[in-house]
Amino acid sequence: MDINEVEDTLTLLHTNDIHSHFENMGAIAAIIAERKQRLGAEQLLVLDIGDHMDRMSIETEGSAGGANIDIINMTGYDAITIGNNEGLTYTPELLHQAYAGISCPIICSNVEEMETGVPPVWMETHRIIQKGTWKIGLIGATAQYSDYYELLGWNVSDPIASLAPWVAKLRSEVDLLVVLSHLGLPTDQKLAEQLPDIDVILGGHSHHVLDRPLWIGSTVLGAAGKFGQYIGEMVWKKDTQGARAHLLDGGLIPITEHMERDASIENAIVIHRQRAEERMNRTVAMLEAPLEIQYEQESPFGNLLAQAVRQFTGAELSIVNAGQLLADLPAGEVTEGLLHRLCPSPVNPCITLLKGKNIKLALEQSLLPEFTHKTIMGFGFRGKVLGCLCVDGIDISYDLSRPAYDRITAIRLGDQELKDEQEYSVGCLDMFTFGIGYMSLSESHEVKYILPEFIRDLLRMQLQTPGAALASAEKRWFMV
Repeated sequence: MDINEVEDTLTLLHTNDIHSHFENMGAIAAIIAERKQRLGAEQLLVLDIGDHMDRMSIETEGSAGGANIDIINMTGYDAITIGNNEGLTYTPELLHQAYAGISCPIICSNVEEMETGVPPVWMETHRIIQKGTWKIGLIGATAQYSDYYELLGWNVSDPIASLAPWVAKLRSEVDLLVVLSHLGLPTDQKLAEQLPDIDVILGGHSHHVLDRPLWIGSTVLGAAGKFGQYIGEMVWKKDTQGARAHLLDGGLIPITEHMERDASIENAIVIHRQRAEERMNRTVAMLEAPLEIQYEQESPFGNLLAQAVRQFTGAELSIVNAGQLLADLPAGEVTEGLLHRLCPSPVNPCITLLKGKNIKLALEQSLLPEFTHKTIMGFGFRGKVLGCLCVDGIDISYDLSRPAYDRITAIRLGDQELKDEQEYSVGCLDMFTFGIGYMSLSESHEVKYILPEFIRDLLRMQLQTPGAALASAEKRWFMV
């Protein structure tokens, strides 16, 4: 291949939804370094499509995202966008601190600060990057979740409407127009259909795997699954007649445990982990006796979480699932790191209005193993199984000899029985409002989300409340 043919070719590497799986970052960096050495930096474009951070990871939690930024810089990404794990699990102030040290642009075209009407200072609506003879236009968008973002002071607009003017502006100025889309495959397909001047949409959010590029009209879609299990790769060639670039080849590079890893990245990860563990070793409380968690019936640790949510939200009653807690809380010193290990989910509390019949249905389901043992993925949940429902503010009488869905004989709020058609304020978990796990808990006409506190923050507050640990041993479920 002569020099002109090389300059007419651009290799695009992309990752998405790594979710702080640091165990794969060294291998990803090694592949990027190999391509850069073989092809030349001017023929390679490296992009990440959001959710690089996940606060389940001790490295991310203990560094407020700084560990991820350090690895992004060392790996040599040319641009990234944000996902909901960055945008919703950190306050704008913490994101500003984290991104202050990033060495590549953060591209997102559908986010503005409500106060200023412009993007955060660390975010760009678009960027034209020069790579050799190539001019590449980058635009991006992240999933809306408007109710949440408004609480954080952001306006996240419709992605197609936000991207359309940038597509029109940049199309004639660039050789390749790329969308960094943390929107999910269905929205990516709509983007391709409605904005056909886009050359390539690199996707994330729905964790979809596209083994080969997907053509929709004249637009190519690519995606690399989740957790750094793959790197996406595309090779593009300029059209000699000045038309749009041609895709020569594309696919996925699987990441395996036996692959070579970048030693500097691996060393940096070890250092970040050590420093994070030191920071997370701060004492939260001292516990005189252990608090057990069970997934099939009520237990003290689950009750403590229910107490924490009810006290924080001020609701009449609270309902949480035991699966949020991954193991017993041992006696002795309780540190931030221990609470993080036992309750890693970036799940927020909320207040919802629910009818008595919806509450009762969920509690009936909580007596069934197909619910308590159900495996749940996504929507912030980082546990293994759903687990039973733990409550505070109500007492439940039940009879296991009765048929399923008719086992609860009474639910009492104070000295009154819950009425089927009456609405009650319920301190709850945001994941329930999305119809995850116990579906009837999503059947509300009014939900108030509370950010930025996670439920482990509420556990910390509850452990520091006198008498809370003792109160968690008091029964709420009574078998008759």
